[in-house]
Amino acid sequence: MSSENRIERIMAWGPVLFGLGFVAPLISQSMQAMEIDEFWGVGSLIWGLGLGLSLGLIAKSRSSWL
Repeated sequence: MSSENRIERIMAWGPVLFGLGFVAPLISQSMQAMEIDEFWGVGSLIWGLGLGLSLGLIAKSRSSWL
């Protein structure tokens, strides 16, 4: 497998990686700034990861964030 093919395979998952790497911490920090450390017994980081992953998968399946 060439390096170009590897890059293409990684970039195909770009929205999911963006959701996990940027959106998840943003949601977690926003919840902490609003002093919501836990919601329904689940910590803010887990909420951020769940929502970031969900939004990333939706963006990947739709091929658009909008």
